[in-house]
Amino acid sequence: MRKIAVFGAGYIGLVTAACLAELGHTVAVRDIQDERIRLLNAGRVPIHEPGLAELIAGNAERLTFTLSAEEALAGAEVVYVCVDTPPTAAGDADLSRVWSVIGTLKGADHLKAVVVKSTVPVGTGARVRTVLDDGGLAHVGYAANPEFTAEGRAVADFLRPDRVVVGSADEAAIRLVTELHAGVDAPVEVMDVASAEMVKLASNAMLMTRISFMNEIAVLCELTGADVERVAKAVGLDHRIGPHFLGAGIGWGGSCFPKDSEALKQLASNTGHHPQLLNAAIEVNNLQKRRAIQKLKDVLGGLDGARIAVLGMTFKPGTDDMREAPSTVLAARLLAEGAKVTCWDPLAPESLPEPWASAVRHETPEQAMAEADAAILATAWPELLRVPWAAVLDTMARPVLYDGRNLLDPAAMRALGYTYVGVGRP
Repeated sequence: MRKIAVFGAGYIGLVTAACLAELGHTVAVRDIQDERIRLLNAGRVPIHEPGLAELIAGNAERLTFTLSAEEALAGAEVVYVCVDTPPTAAGDADLSRVWSVIGTLKGADHLKAVVVKSTVPVGTGARVRTVLDDGGLAHVGYAANPEFTAEGRAVADFLRPDRVVVGSADEAAIRLVTELHAGVDAPVEVMDVASAEMVKLASNAMLMTRISFMNEIAVLCELTGADVERVAKAVGLDHRIGPHFLGAGIGWGGSCFPKDSEALKQLASNTGHHPQLLNAAIEVNNLQKRRAIQKLKDVLGGLDGARIAVLGMTFKPGTDDMREAPSTVLAARLLAEGAKVTCWDPLAPESLPEPWASAVRHETPEQAMAEADAAILATAWPELLRVPWAAVLDTMARPVLYDGRNLLDPAAMRALGYTYVGVGRP
């Protein structure tokens, strides 16, 4: 069992730390946000991730949380870099937090390895290696160990992954990172650092392309009378394709897909390559939200003065993450068109900036839809399946329902009296 320092107490850092502790290691988590560390030391988890709070509580004797880099590094054999890498104004990944962590390692001669789990551009590892060498840490191994955890199931994804990717030129670092995952039943894919960095970007690009492709098919289904849900199910039964990430809707969001797609696009541009397929996937995704607004305009005859309920705010169910949520684009466009926006979400943070500051939030979907001219399902929360839709019908000014996630049964909703509009459904 090892002593590990995890830098970053966000979604990736906390899940990494808690799961490594679950595997038996002693883990010190360092973050620069005082409030985040205060909550963790008080036994409260600052993010919503199913199973994470229980995992942290169950491994409390092996987990510590601190604002001090020196305290986290004391006695540590391995440093995991789990800080965020948001996009810059130019679209490149902002690596300032990564470099800040690397800078704190100067003089930590006792370390055996530095492992980067943050999503970084290809070539970052080579630069980190140079900085470590120049800083007197040439004896410290380096490895890229990208994460493949999805919000809402991150704990399960870490402990029961499809694969563990380790990128390094150092045999000792490879053995060490592999040993850290003892107890995880998954193949370990060992490769060079650049390939490991590319795996994460390529995996996310593949998934987002599948979603965008099915949204493109959804448009054709609407034009031809086909049903995209039936099409997607049959396509997914092909063993060469599989059923995952074929859901048509209002597009993808979150902390990874938008950021990683732009980072990969920028990486291609910086090397003189024009990534046509990736650009198309991004464009299709951006258009989906605007297509939804246009459909509502067509059905209602305009949006100026209309009252629209946005059901679901977070970028996906099972998380409180609002980063790049499609609902935010919807709310902004609705307000720009002169509509009045009400909203509901079970986990979205209470205090949010515009456009949500101009929307009226309600405790239940039913309250949000009262006197509304239309409702748009923006997040596939299971709670929406339990809404008493027959009773809600009588409370709406106009029973128009845009199902942006194809969550509900079109025939059943129309039988109740709703004007039901789905994505790629006749």
